[in-house]
Amino acid sequence: MESSNINIAAIRKDYTLKSFSESDLLKNPFEQFRVWFTEAIHAEVNEPNAMTLATVKPELEDDCFVFFTNYSSNKGQQIGVNNKVALVFFWPELERQVRIEGIAEKLEEYKSDDYFKSRPMSSQIGAHASPQSLEIENRQYLEDLVVKMEELFSDQPIVRPNFWGGFKVIAHSFEFWQGRSSRLHDRFIFRKSNNEWLRKRLAP
Repeated sequence: MESSNINIAAIRKDYTLKSFSESDLLKNPFEQFRVWFTEAIHAEVNEPNAMTLATVKPELEDDCFVFFTNYSSNKGQQIGVNNKVALVFFWPELERQVRIEGIAEKLEEYKSDDYFKSRPMSSQIGAHASPQSLEIENRQYLEDLVVKMEELFSDQPIVRPNFWGGFKVIAHSFEFWQGRSSRLHDRFIFRKSNNEWLRKRLAP
């Protein structure tokens, strides 16, 4: 079908699944995120812990979000230049989105080591083999690198490469979005001020 036959302006969805009011809102955005995240898991959302910034799915710690990637990748280098980042979780099955803004810092090495050890062997090999974000000739080039790494580590433990590890995002802003009918969505923003989270409703 040609795009000229599609009325793009008429493509819209009316969100009617849930509401989100002041009385539902928790005082701490991390706790609010945990509630929504748990609901996303129970609703069997496809990969509820996938977010737009991370290539490897993030974890939620007490006061930050953690994700793992190749430090030499485009993403890793961009964070090195400007560590102000935004994370977006979108759960269409629940008609919800959460946007988090914060500062990205490299995770402590021992935590990156622990996480790397917990990964399947194939993923450990993949971290060593992939020159993430670099141009490669073809698929065979990548598969040859995998074979080379498998041979290298055939008789020794697979250690975390120093170019791969975690970032932690120290959040200073959360926006919770709940889709509502007629585009009158519920939006609440948390901003941190003097170690206290201040909450406000935003117009849709």
